[in-house]
Amino acid sequence: MFDRIQAFLQTLTSRSDTREFAPDDPRVAFVALCFQVMEADGHVSESEQKRFRDLLRERYDLTEDRLKALIAVGRDAGSQAVDYYRFTSDLRRHLVNEEDRVELLGSLWDLVYADGKRNEIEDHVIWRIADLLGVSSRERVLQRQQAAARIGSGDTAEAEA
Repeated sequence: MFDRIQAFLQTLTSRSDTREFAPDDPRVAFVALCFQVMEADGHVSESEQKRFRDLLRERYDLTEDRLKALIAVGRDAGSQAVDYYRFTSDLRRHLVNEEDRVELLGSLWDLVYADGKRNEIEDHVIWRIADLLGVSSRERVLQRQQAAARIGSGDTAEAEA
């Protein structure tokens, strides 16, 4: 009996942790887009997961419990989405400055390269997100090249429109 009461109380506590992130919270939108990018190639590697958590720690000063709650809410939002528009529109409302949107795109490229390679599907996902965020093709390519250079990939000189 005591175990059931304790489990019930833990359920209530975990629900309140995830409710602190509103559906239109830009952090939720960012996490959802991160999942879209990481899952694009059909495999989420350990290096991608590690880079993802590091990125969130760098961007947001959250306790470990709040970080886990944010990841859970973002993952859930991403799995329910049919496109990227909801998340990019939330981000555009909060990131009015183009440099911030470009920097966010660079973070997504870091996730692509976390496993040391990129593929066409990841390119397409980033292209769609960049387009919806209002980031130019030139800036998208520059961010990709910079991400590739950060990991030492030979992918920096490749031409892309």
